[in-house]
Amino acid sequence: MNVFKKIYARIYQFCFKLAIPFLPYKSPKIINLNELNEILKKEKINNLFIITDETISKLIDNILNQININYVIYDKVLPNPTIKNIEEARENYLDKNCDGILAIGGGSVIDSAKILGARIVKPHKSIKKMEGLLHILKKLPPLIAIPTTAGTGSEVTLAAVITDEKTNHKFPINDFCLIPKYTMFLPELTINLPKFLTATTGMDALTHAIEAYIGNSTTKKTKNMAIQATKLIVNNIKICYNEPTNIKARENMLYASHYAGIAFTISYVGYIHAIAHSLGGKYKIPHGLANAVILPIILEIYGKKIYKKLAILAREAGIAQKNTTDEIASKIFIDWIYKTNEVFNIPKYIKEIKNADIIEMANYANHEANPLYPVPKLYDKNELVKIYYIIRGQNE
Repeated sequence: MNVFKKIYARIYQFCFKLAIPFLPYKSPKIINLNELNEILKKEKINNLFIITDETISKLIDNILNQININYVIYDKVLPNPTIKNIEEARENYLDKNCDGILAIGGGSVIDSAKILGARIVKPHKSIKKMEGLLHILKKLPPLIAIPTTAGTGSEVTLAAVITDEKTNHKFPINDFCLIPKYTMFLPELTINLPKFLTATTGMDALTHAIEAYIGNSTTKKTKNMAIQATKLIVNNIKICYNEPTNIKARENMLYASHYAGIAFTISYVGYIHAIAHSLGGKYKIPHGLANAVILPIILEIYGKKIYKKLAILAREAGIAQKNTTDEIASKIFIDWIYKTNEVFNIPKYIKEIKNADIIEMANYANHEANPLYPVPKLYDKNELVKIYYIIRGQNE
C-alpha cells in the first residue's frame, strides 16, 4: 500500500478509536427461558416472528411450549443467507402483522433477523444500500437472539453479513441498532451440532478474539474480553468436539463466543474476515471454515508485527510458558492452531480458489477492510492478491 493510502487509513482508524468511548455500544440483556413471556409482555409483542432454519426448527419444542402468544415460524434461512431470503422473510413478517422477532440459530439466522429488522424499519432502503457503517440509524423491532452455535457472537455484535445472490458478493452491514436487545444461552441446543460445525464455529470465535486483540483499536474492556474468550476456547473446544454432550463445555463455548463478539464489535476484525467473506460469497464456503483455514496463514504473514500481542494470548491461554519469548510464544500459538485444525479435519488450504476469481475477490476484501479495519499491517489490493494464492496453497 502506498504511503498516502496508509496515512489516510491510519488517521481514519485513529479517529474511530478516539470516538469509541462516545459511541452507543450496548450489550444485550441475558435472560433465561422462564423470563421469555415476561419479556414478550414487557415489549408489547402480540405476534412473534420466529426466524430459524429447517434443522433447528425441529429442535425447539421446549421453547415454543413456553410462548403464550401467537407466533409465526419462518425456517428457510440458508447457511449463507441472501437478499432474496431476507425479502421473503419480510413479506411473511408483514403479511402476518408481526411486531417482534425471535431468532433461534447460528450466525446466519441471527444476522438474517437483524437485516430483517432493518428492512422492516427502513422499507424504502434496499439491503445493498445498507452495506458498510451506519446506514440504518433507526430502532429495530424488539429482537431476541438465541444462538445455537458457539462461534459468530452475532447475538452481541453490530454486524450482519448477507450475500447478494445476483453478484455472489458477500458483504457486512454495521450499525449499533442491529445489536439484539435480549439474548439467551441454551447449551442443550448445541449438543446436536455436527462435530465439524462445532469445530469450525469454535475456530470462528477464536478468530474474532484474536483479530480484535491484535488490532490497533483495543480498549481495556476488549482486551479483557478477548483474553477471556481465548482461554475458554482453548480449554473447551476439543472437549466439545470429543464429548458433544458435555453441557458445561458447551456453555463455556457459548460464553466464549459472546465475549469474543463483544471484543470485535468494539475493536473490529481484519483481513481474515474480509477474505473469508469474499470466499463465502463466491464459493459458498462456510464462514467458520474459511476463518479457521485463513487464521494461522494471516498470523504468519503478519510476522513480528503481532509477536507481542499474540504471545500474551498464548501465555494467558496456557499454550506457552510465562517466560517464553514473544516470538516463540507467538509461533507456538500459530502451531497450536494448525494442529487443532488437523484434529478437526480442517484443511490447511482452500483449494476451491480459482485464478480467474482472485482479482475480483481481492477487490471485495480491499473494499471491506480498508480503511475501516485497524489491522496490524496494511495491505492493498495487489498485496491481497498474493495472499489469496498463499491461502490456496501456492505462491503467485
